[in-house]
Amino acid sequence: MLWLIGMMGSGKTTVGMAVAAHLGLDFVDTDLLVASVTESSITELWDDEGEQSFRHLESQMIASAAAGEPVVVATGGGAILDRTNIDVMRSSGLVVWLTAAPSTLAERVGRDGSRPLLAQADDPVERLGTLVEEREARYREAAHATVATDGKTVESVADEVLAVWNAS
Repeated sequence: MLWLIGMMGSGKTTVGMAVAAHLGLDFVDTDLLVASVTESSITELWDDEGEQSFRHLESQMIASAAAGEPVVVATGGGAILDRTNIDVMRSSGLVVWLTAAPSTLAERVGRDGSRPLLAQADDPVERLGTLVEEREARYREAAHATVATDGKTVESVADEVLAVWNAS
């Protein structure tokens, strides 16, 4: 099992799909699983049920993925806020933290209204910087390895993740 963690815009989904294809494994995005199960968008779920409900469903998707066949999993950026998620991921596979500077993250996600934590941000770079600071210790705790994504192609990041996978 390969878990990709990191902030929104770090490349978890794009890199995850490339790595999964290379390894011949299925790819799972926990945000997409939550949206599928609830038959609503993340924004709708967040607005209607709140962050706590979303985080609960996210934890269920992580536990479900961990109990299944080996896959490549892209988690939501806040999955590491729940220590149980960290324990589940670390005990079931390799956890790789994809990093990027707040300016890179903002450039990649722009003013995406589907991202609840950015929807009301006056300055996405500042908001993302704050989130990175708040979450950094948890990302470090969760990760077996870290791969920086700034200024790199999807292919080169995928190659670095595969190198970590092969070395594990």
